Amino acid sequence: MAIVMVPTPLRRLTGGQAKVDVQGNDVGSLLQAIEQKFPGIAEKVLDGEGNVKRFINVFVNESEIRTLQGLQTPVSESDRVSIVPAMAGGQGREGL
Repeated sequence: MAIVMVPTPLRRLTGGQAKVDVQGNDVGSLLQAIEQKFPGIAEKVLDGEGNVKRFINVFVNESEIRTLQGLQTPVSESDRVSIVPAMAGGQGREGL
């Protein structure tokens, strides 16, 4: 089983769990397994074509999957997978 770290905005779908243990050989199969346990997560992470939404980052250990093999990035039991929504906001100095 791999551990998937769930960001705070998605924890309402996991019953408040910050870490979810699921089985899969790659990132895509882990996301499918999470969707099976906690319906609704996939639509928050994946776009209509089944790719990770552009404002969501998924890391295997310290590497973002877009720099690896995308959803086909292999995972092992010792890997830590993190779903990280991009941060944005604030205002420039002229708004102060």
